[in-house]
Amino acid sequence: MNFLGAIGRFVILVFAEIGRAALFARDALWVGLSPRYYWDQIGEQLFRVGYTSLPVVAMTAFFTGGALALQIFTGSSSTTAATLVPSIVAIGITRELGPVLAGLMVSGRVGASIAAELGTMRVTEQTDALVTLSTNPLKYLVGPRILAAVISLPLLVAIGDTIGIMGGYYVGTRALGFNGFAYVKTTADTLHFDDVRSGLIKAAVFGFIIALMGCYHGFNSKGGAQGVGRATTNAVVSSAILILTANFMLTSLFFGRQ
Repeated sequence: MNFLGAIGRFVILVFAEIGRAALFARDALWVGLSPRYYWDQIGEQLFRVGYTSLPVVAMTAFFTGGALALQIFTGSSSTTAATLVPSIVAIGITRELGPVLAGLMVSGRVGASIAAELGTMRVTEQTDALVTLSTNPLKYLVGPRILAAVISLPLLVAIGDTIGIMGGYYVGTRALGFNGFAYVKTTADTLHFDDVRSGLIKAAVFGFIIALMGCYHGFNSKGGAQGVGRATTNAVVSSAILILTANFMLTSLFFGRQ
């Protein structure tokens, strides 16, 4: 009975947390994304979320594209490698690996930063000070971060897709003996606008998840430095799980019936 009681308490805690997160998301969308906008905050967050995340996303995409080309070439016969390598690298990067890896990288970098920053403001009562100054914390702190993440992630993914395909091209032409013109032509013939569009839509959803989880756990942190640490960890873990879950659901929506 104690075992069953522990399971019941865990289930109740999980659903209660989901409910609190859903209510926070509702308030963030209703209050944080409604006018008036703090453009200086939005610009600062665009720089922090987008520009400063570009190096890690670019490096991840390049080496992923190169490694994917090597794996496909090794696993295919010499007669089909010329077609399979460019095609699968392009489709795999744009549909799946580009948005997912960019989301996970940005989650570990930006999501943790958001949770730590807002968590510190929470435990030091800086968010309460905003209220005394007649400033809504959701509008001033949460809204700009969500907007910046939703705008920045598709741009990062678009750049990452290009660099990832370049990584596959570099490995294919330098290490695997592919003809450069033929590689580019096969990639252009294989890749369609729907492949790129689906990845960019995924990126916008992932950006919303990252910013929302970072803000939610930061806003609800308590217990001093240890509480901020827990909020940071929870933000990264929950973002990663939701990104992978959302990726599966969106992939099923876009390509499940083809």
